[in-house]
Amino acid sequence: MLKRREDYTPPAFLVTAVDLNIDIHDLGSIVTTKLAVTPNPAAGGAAMLHLDGRGLELQSISVDGKPLADTDYSHDESGLQITGLTGACVVETIAKCHPETNTALEGLYLSGGMYCTQCEPEGFRRIGFYPDRPDVMSIFTVRLEAARAYPQLLSNGNLIETGHCGTDRHFAIWHDPHPKPSYLFAAVVGDLDCAVDRFQTMSGRKVDLHIYVEKGNLDLTHHAMDSLKRSMRWDEEVYGLEYDLDLFQIVAVSHFNMGAMENKGLNIFNSKFVLADTAKPQPTLTYTVSSRLLPMNISIIGPAIV
Repeated sequence: MLKRREDYTPPAFLVTAVDLNIDIHDLGSIVTTKLAVTPNPAAGGAAMLHLDGRGLELQSISVDGKPLADTDYSHDESGLQITGLTGACVVETIAKCHPETNTALEGLYLSGGMYCTQCEPEGFRRIGFYPDRPDVMSIFTVRLEAARAYPQLLSNGNLIETGHCGTDRHFAIWHDPHPKPSYLFAAVVGDLDCAVDRFQTMSGRKVDLHIYVEKGNLDLTHHAMDSLKRSMRWDEEVYGLEYDLDLFQIVAVSHFNMGAMENKGLNIFNSKFVLADTAKPQPTLTYTVSSRLLPMNISIIGPAIV
């Protein structure tokens, strides 16, 4: 769909915080989005909240814990339209998505035995109901749950908690304290090897660095790790920007559908652009890795340009 700048209108509501729960199962995943919304002063009193959603099976919808009547909202192929909201409130939706049959390779999809996201430019609407536009920036808290056959439950931000759910499932909770648009959300659920290192920022903070790869590829991560640390140092020396999370993660796998995606704190690459035999010159890979890592701080400084 063609979108023109002159047709832009501000969102009627802003989302100050989102609690996102993704419960992954073989035949469909349950996604709960709990949105703290507030009227946007720039919208001139518009009263309808639009939540984008595509290919989702709506299970329930409530406002401040009260289920909505059918007359309080409408649901079509573009998403949900909720009327009658007059102030700040919490809107919760529960929906089912199907990453196991998602061939669009947008949103959450299953490929190569692992679950991965691609949300740029408008993929988040295939995961859960949300105002999926770059001028709605929110603080995300994310809970991922899956079978223990998938040891890694990764998302943006800092890892807050992990635990077991019964005998064969586990969960991880992530919190990103910095507002971001939905297209920079990322999640990876799989069974991968991990290369570990650490970077000391200009203020002396220690940041853990993790590079996740398919089994057998750990020996090919040295170049990417070196590029990551040099990029972080360059951000500090040139722009005075210190990385502001406790952990930086890269996932590099052969079946990622894009070349690279610079989601804050969880970059996802196709492995052909990252993994390298350090015994051979790799000038192109150095450029590719750095070009995706350098914007990791800059891209979150201010509101997105529409």
